[in-house]
Amino acid sequence: MSAIRRHPVVTFFLLAYALSWGAIPWQSFFAPGVLVAALIVVSLTEGVAGLRAMGSRLIRWRVNWIWYALALAVPLSVKFASIGLNTALGAPVPHIAEFSVWYSLPVAIAINIVNPLNAQLPEEASFRGWAQPKLQTARTPLAATALMAVGVTIWHAPLFVMPQFGSSPIEALATIAVTFWYAWLFNHASGSSLLTLIAHATEGTIETSTLWQATADTTRMTWLYSLVWCLVAIGLLVFNRRFWTKPPAAEVDELDHALRRAASEPEK
Repeated sequence: MSAIRRHPVVTFFLLAYALSWGAIPWQSFFAPGVLVAALIVVSLTEGVAGLRAMGSRLIRWRVNWIWYALALAVPLSVKFASIGLNTALGAPVPHIAEFSVWYSLPVAIAINIVNPLNAQLPEEASFRGWAQPKLQTARTPLAATALMAVGVTIWHAPLFVMPQFGSSPIEALATIAVTFWYAWLFNHASGSSLLTLIAHATEGTIETSTLWQATADTTRMTWLYSLVWCLVAIGLLVFNRRFWTKPPAAEVDELDHALRRAASEPEK
């Protein structure tokens, strides 16, 4: 227990790897394992106060409307920009007869938000809902997010290297880049993992690997998609430099302070 209390984030990631990768022998990947790992570690190290803080971030909806707009617009813009670049470079215009932006898209986003078996809800409730702010209590947002990018990418590693999952190693670049985007959004949206959940759910609505039959077109799309996300991350790092170098204390919100005080007070 003393080791877990000293290194809760390391313990969380190791447990998340064990739980999620444990399904690999059955040709699967147990995405909810990351949330189970967070709940176990938070329960052991922070108790009810920590669980309450984690849950409060997931339902923190009172944020400026601009963050809702960006949570939807940025992932969709990256998707459509990548598709546009791919067609400009020779891929045929994709035909998506069953896809309707006005009807299918909102339903797909809603399903991704509430379905615990999809990756979006477990990832955002644990990665941004607990691990990101935990790392930021002693580090700048840049250092905390760099560590998050490493941990999150390792967690996804089986998806990139094992053929049964249908992904490519180059997608690790997109995972690293999108981790910086989620961290930026999380911090600007008052520490709301609900907003990053909306962004993540939106990002997962269009499966671009199924838009083309030719392998070359699909491979090019994977590279372009990763490149566009890298450009987004670089843009955030360059044009919002002051945010990334803020001192750690500036990133702990008032609710977390209150919950920690409540947890540390002796019972009467």
